[in-house]
Amino acid sequence: MKVVFDHLFYSIYTSDPASAGGRIESVIESLPADCEFLTPAPATIGQLERAHTRDHINDVQNEGLYEIAALAAGGAILSAYTGLDEPCFGLIRPPGHHASAETAWGFCYFNNMAVALLALKAEGLIDTAFILDFDLHYGDGTVNILGDNDWVRICNPVKNNRSDYLAEVKAALYQKEADIIGISAGFDNHLDDWGGLLATDDYFEIGRMVIDAAAQFGGGCFAILEGGYNHEVLGQNVTALLNGLSQM
Repeated sequence: MKVVFDHLFYSIYTSDPASAGGRIESVIESLPADCEFLTPAPATIGQLERAHTRDHINDVQNEGLYEIAALAAGGAILSAYTGLDEPCFGLIRPPGHHASAETAWGFCYFNNMAVALLALKAEGLIDTAFILDFDLHYGDGTVNILGDNDWVRICNPVKNNRSDYLAEVKAALYQKEADIIGISAGFDNHLDDWGGLLATDDYFEIGRMVIDAAAQFGGGCFAILEGGYNHEVLGQNVTALLNGLSQM
């Protein structure tokens, strides 16, 4: 499994839970031994402007968070490029799914998923995309940026029991073919995290369903880190998803 990562993601850039010390380390320590790491370049201004206004980009610069936020967006782009040929996971932060074109909240600054898919679309590498956002919180920024485009579908599962949740994911995945499946992978809906719903095995099952759907439609897939704040279980949950995505 290819994993996009840069040591700058270890840095504590704000006081919010997504930036907490030890969070990224908990994932690194749990990853399968055969992971191959890829180092991203920061997203360019031009790549960011496909998803965000220049005023918003300037606001992030003025907050002193441009370097880490642009690197996370660049990590998502590299994850998406790699995902065209094989499953890939972007171990990046800050997260992005609460970032809209002009505003951001919820520990997010640039919308990593939107920036990545718009890069693929602009280069003619995809015609269609499907986004599965299984974070505890609704990915409002992603919907605000991409939701009106007929080439992309977005699923934020809402069921409140495990079996119905997985059934909703499966139905959405197989509803219509897509050239690439992008996962906004927030693990804060785990039984031992804020949401208290999903078991670790459920992330494996989601990964298995995603790779199966991608193979059926002849497309690619990738995932990028969003939420997940219990360091005791975050690493094992990420690894479960990666193991599921490796089931070919």
